[in-house]
Amino acid sequence: MKELFERLGILEISPGASTGTVSFATGSDLLEVRSPIDGSLLASVRKAQEEDYERVMKAAVSAFRHWRQVPAPRRGEIVRRIGLRVRERLEDLGELICLETGKIRAEAQGEVQEMLDVCDFAVGQSRMLYGMTTQSERPGHRLFEQWHPLGPVGLITAFNFPVAVPAWNAMLALVCGDTLVWKPSGKTPLCALALTRIIGEVLRENGRPEGIFNLLIGDRQEIGERLTADARLPLISATGSVAMGRRVAEAVARRLGRTLLELGGNNALILTPAADPALAVRAILFGAVGTAGQRCTSTRRVIVHESLFDELAGRLIDAYRQVRIGDPRQKSTLMGPLVSREARQRVLEAIEELRRQGGRVLYGGEPLAGGLFDLGAYMRPCIAEAREEMELIRRETFGPLLYLLPYRELEEAIAIHNAVPQGLSSGIFTSDLREAELFLSAAGSDCGIAGVNIGTSGAEIGGAFGGEKDTGGGRESGSDAWKNYMRRQTNCINFSGELPLAQGIRFGD
Repeated sequence: MKELFERLGILEISPGASTGTVSFATGSDLLEVRSPIDGSLLASVRKAQEEDYERVMKAAVSAFRHWRQVPAPRRGEIVRRIGLRVRERLEDLGELICLETGKIRAEAQGEVQEMLDVCDFAVGQSRMLYGMTTQSERPGHRLFEQWHPLGPVGLITAFNFPVAVPAWNAMLALVCGDTLVWKPSGKTPLCALALTRIIGEVLRENGRPEGIFNLLIGDRQEIGERLTADARLPLISATGSVAMGRRVAEAVARRLGRTLLELGGNNALILTPAADPALAVRAILFGAVGTAGQRCTSTRRVIVHESLFDELAGRLIDAYRQVRIGDPRQKSTLMGPLVSREARQRVLEAIEELRRQGGRVLYGGEPLAGGLFDLGAYMRPCIAEAREEMELIRRETFGPLLYLLPYRELEEAIAIHNAVPQGLSSGIFTSDLREAELFLSAAGSDCGIAGVNIGTSGAEIGGAFGGEKDTGGGRESGSDAWKNYMRRQTNCINFSGELPLAQGIRFGD
């Protein structure tokens, strides 16, 4: 581990503020970073304070004046080089994600690959920040739109994707001409330190000033609340819980700023009698157990036709019994620990509440003990039978807890599916074209992501990622999500010798 940290530039005690390659922290308060694998101390970070915050913000504002003037394709070239440097560090970053989050190695390295894919996408997007020309109603005039860099962007991210999610935002924001001020989760600050160092080195090597990509590691009061209240940040992009999103949205709205929110998901799959159960089980297993159920797109509910209920439950129990739980650094492990004992306790409390509300545990749901299990937050993933009227299933429990709910008619299944406050990812398993099209229609899924014969987790970066309702309405990564990070300007050029007014108004004739 010592050699890994040396390669990534992580110190025993690292400063929690950075403007790229220059790091600093004026306070004495330390954040201890412990691995959820075994509770061991990985390193410490000196938290950023108010003075550090101001230094970072001034650097971000100053660097924006430079960065916005760099042609977008040149900005894209630097992002390409960031991707190349990250590719060189792929295994190291994957190992760090594994240590800091408890993700299995395959998922951790897949997350780094996702950043590489986003870099490639952003490079192409840097030559496609399209405006639009339309027809003017006035003779001798040209009417068009163009997009300009927005400004320094505040970025707040969660623990579960400490590399991919910041990359979704940052790589697009960079090619759009914005600077970044990033507050990562206090559970995964080491990934943030490593990523900031890599990006800062590439920017410096290409002659760019400090302050384009900035980092602030600290408490919500010291850093998070300052970010959301700071009018120097025209956009705050925040990923995390619904409760966090409400606080951010309210604070930013008070100053009439913009927010891009990616919040909770209570994702469901519908299985009709025309489904392929074997295919569905594979999708459910990864969706519910991957990352120990700690993805915003994790499968939380399976709404299954009553004729398939017993068969599906049996298949899932057989599949869950084959899930090897343990040290995520071992290749054979499919599920590591939850990020903390508190996170595990919340899942265990939800299971007890399920029982009180009349639900039934079909498999798992107990904490694991002995050896390594005593050092981290390990548990057996849970499959439970639930009913549609239970209040519990309307809440997102961030862990490996899966509810099975029976239905009779497809319209009933869709109603159950939509009867939750969240609206992120969804899917239907069917071979019936009419059922698939109904699910994807305006009368079907109310989520931002809807698929057919595919799981809820593992969205591709080329499509806009995000959800509706309490999920926040934000869109990141693909499609036209780049527009979040720019400001739109409508332009009109009069190349005639006259001055006609719009709507045919005559003034002073």
